Amino acid sequence: MRGRDSRWAKVAGAAAVVLLGAGCGSGGGDSSFGREAAQAEIVAAVEKAGLPESDLPGAGGATPTDATPGPTPSTERERLQERAAACSAAWQYVGPPVDGSRPGVEKAVTALVGEDWVQGERQVEKLDEKGGTMLQITLRKRGWVLYARHTGAQQGLGVEIVALHATETACMNRFTEQERKVLFGEDAEQG
Repeated sequence: MRGRDSRWAKVAGAAAVVLLGAGCGSGGGDSSFGREAAQAEIVAAVEKAGLPESDLPGAGGATPTDATPGPTPSTERERLQERAAACSAAWQYVGPPVDGSRPGVEKAVTALVGEDWVQGERQVEKLDEKGGTMLQITLRKRGWVLYARHTGAQQGLGVEIVALHATETACMNRFTEQERKVLFGEDAEQG
């Protein structure tokens, strides 16, 4: 399921890294299930699965839900990324490979399914000849789409990425075509 959902997932990933603590969008989805609830379920699933903690400031750990003062966005793209962050909940690890992290992603997905997330498409891509792979599992719940990902190489870069990024569809759909072009560049024209 590439195309639009994939582009929103890219923004959610970028937004999680630059998140300035924007508030929850209620976007027409189930108002009892908002950003804070999605974030809490992601963090609980990560903890239950025993996924690694990141030592990287700003890149690992839970996306903040409290309003944290940050620099004022200076470009249109930064302002749009801040709006996109308000539509998302995320957790990620970026660091050296950790034993058991890929099965940990599977355990986190199982925990989310236990919280009524519906598992959908599952993709596994071979990254290199040395056994590197990328796993992505899509889940949906009450107007939210979550991508659980694991990317790791057996040899080479020595970096592993584990990410759970959820976006509220109605909130993201508020972006105009022009705003999507600013956020996604050339990808906005595809699919």
